[in-house]
Amino acid sequence: MTAEDVAEIHRGNTTKLSYRLAWGRHYLKRFGLLQNSERGVWAFTPTGSKVTTVDPETVKRKVVALDREERKRKEITGNLFEEEGPDSWEEQLLEIVKNIPPAAFEKLCQRLLRESGFIQVEVTGKTSDGGIDGKGVVRLEGILSFHVLFQCKRYKGSVFPSIIRDFRGALIGRADKGLVVTTGTFTRERGTIGGPTGWKLLRST
Repeated sequence: MTAEDVAEIHRGNTTKLSYRLAWGRHYLKRFGLLQNSERGVWAFTPTGSKVTTVDPETVKRKVVALDREERKRKEITGNLFEEEGPDSWEEQLLEIVKNIPPAAFEKLCQRLLRESGFIQVEVTGKTSDGGIDGKGVVRLEGILSFHVLFQCKRYKGSVFPSIIRDFRGALIGRADKGLVVTTGTFTRERGTIGGPTGWKLLRST
């Protein structure tokens, strides 16, 4: 498997590799061989630790039957999100966020930054300002702090490199760093920290 295969996007911010691995974990968990105490932490169950081989078709038939029963139960209880696979509720929530008004998305980004430890977070919403949608301050261990300008992109596709370049230019002389928050993805570009995710941190120089 090449690096390009690993980085190939399935949908949104999810690569094909991580998507297939997530489905594999989902099936083995439903089958009773894996367990996870918290997000991203997986371990064998007592039964799973004793199993050396599994029949994929047997696993699939049992999990499909279990999922069918669970869907029927959720239809009766009227749950908003029907989780039919790994992280499916996140994909449904992402679709909702992609369709909210731009101003609402900016307010959501403001809240996310505050919850992430930023202080003095403001949404400026000025036009012709190099794509700057807001500003905030990051404090490190209560000793150091630096100013950050942020840009909000409620996209369904990729954020173009030209947008990143223009935003980086707007940072010069105005802030230490910039942050682009998007519901879409990023193309690969030199001089940035991060990959094809919903956050991209930019240096001002």
